[in-house]
Amino acid sequence: MAKNWWKWVGLAGVAGVAATGAVIARNERERRSYTPDEIRTRLHQRHAEAQSR
Repeated sequence: MAKNWWKWVGLAGVAGVAATGAVIARNERERRSYTPDEIRTRLHQRHAEAQSR
């Protein structure tokens, strides 16, 4: 019974690592899809919002 429990814990860990990797890869693809002008515009908008607070 104890061996079976560790097997499930190991599988859950592997699934968690794979899911985290998939989320990171998706976010990286999204980040790289911006043009430099879009990034500059977004940074200026965020800076203006921060200054107005």
